Amino acid sequence: MSNPIPESERTEIEAAAFRYLVKHLRDHTDVQNIDLMNLAGFCRNCLSKWYRAEASERGFEISDPQAREEIYGMPYEDWKALYQTGPKQDHK
Repeated sequence: MSNPIPESERTEIEAAAFRYLVKHLRDHTDVQNIDLMNLAGFCRNCLSKWYRAEASERGFEISDPQAREEIYGMPYEDWKALYQTGPKQDHK
């Protein structure tokens, strides 16, 4: 039987898992947002909106472009120009 994880450690583990997910998405630029939406029901833009909302809940106001840059690792327009394939659709 495993020991319960203390809440302070749980938060750090969850944060590390989130950072790993973001890195994974940055490393796999061949995976398009539309594919993520179709398969998983969320995409990089969703993550950026969740990030922005959680920052706001804690009193930190960041813009949509700033939140997207946190997830994409670069300005969103740059990412689209470099990696988005097919029709240039913007999932809102």
